[in-house]
Amino acid sequence: MKRWITFDLDGTLMQNPFGKWIFPEVEALVSAGLSEPYEVRKALVREHESRMDRNETVAAYDWDEMLQQLMGQLNVKLDIDIEQLVLKHSVQPKIYLLEDTILTTLEKLKQKGYSLAVATNGFYKYQFPVMKELGLAEWFDEIITPEKVGCGKPNIDMVRELRQSGELVAHVGDRLDHDVYLANRLGVPSMFIYRDLPEALRKLPIEKRSASEEFIAICENKLKAESPSLAAVPLPPDYIATHVLYRMEELLECV
Repeated sequence: MKRWITFDLDGTLMQNPFGKWIFPEVEALVSAGLSEPYEVRKALVREHESRMDRNETVAAYDWDEMLQQLMGQLNVKLDIDIEQLVLKHSVQPKIYLLEDTILTTLEKLKQKGYSLAVATNGFYKYQFPVMKELGLAEWFDEIITPEKVGCGKPNIDMVRELRQSGELVAHVGDRLDHDVYLANRLGVPSMFIYRDLPEALRKLPIEKRSASEEFIAICENKLKAESPSLAAVPLPPDYIATHVLYRMEELLECV
C-alpha cells in the first residue's frame, strides 16, 4: 500500500508568474484595446471569488474562460491565451522555488518510501510548465488538479483516488481555508507552512506551535484575509493545523 504525502504548490513550494507577469500583461493588452485603463486583475479576482462563494471550485480557476467572459462583457476582441502566457513567463527568475532545500527535501521523502502528489487548485496547463522548469515535476507521482477530478480544495473528494490506492499520511500547504481545513477534515496531519513564524515560536516543538496563543492570533488574522466569511474568534478547530513548519525540511522530522 502506498503512503501518500500531498502538497499544495503556490505559496508552498513555488512562485508562479501570474501576479507579477501574466496579470499585468493581460491588463495592459485589455486597457490598450479599450483605449483607457481597466483593472482586469480586480475584475477577474471578483469573478473568481464569486464562483468560489457558489462552490464552483473548478470554474473558479479557469482563468482563460473568465478572461474571455470579461472581454465579451467589455466588447473587446483580443486574442489572449493565458496558457500561452504561462509558457512565455515560466522562466527563472520570473518563477522560483520558495526555498533552496525543497528539491532535496522531496528527494529524501522519496528515499523514505513515500509517494508524493500535488493537490493544487490551479489547472494542470497553468501549473505543469512552472513545475517542469523548476525541477519539481519529476518528484511527483500524481498531479491532481480541479479540471481532472471535478472539484478543488477544500473539497475532500479531490484526493479520493489517492485514498483508494493507499494511505494519505499528511497534506502540506500554506492556506488555512484550503489546506489545513482539507487535511483536518480528512483526519490526517495538517502540515501548515508559515515562513514568517516568529523566532520564539520556532523554538517550540513543531507539533506544539499551533497551540500557542501568539500563533492562534496570527491564524485568526490570516483566515480573515483568506476568507472573510469564515473568520471567527476563537479560531474554529477545523482551521488549526496539527503541525506548523517554518521551512520545508522540517517536514522530514514529522513523517
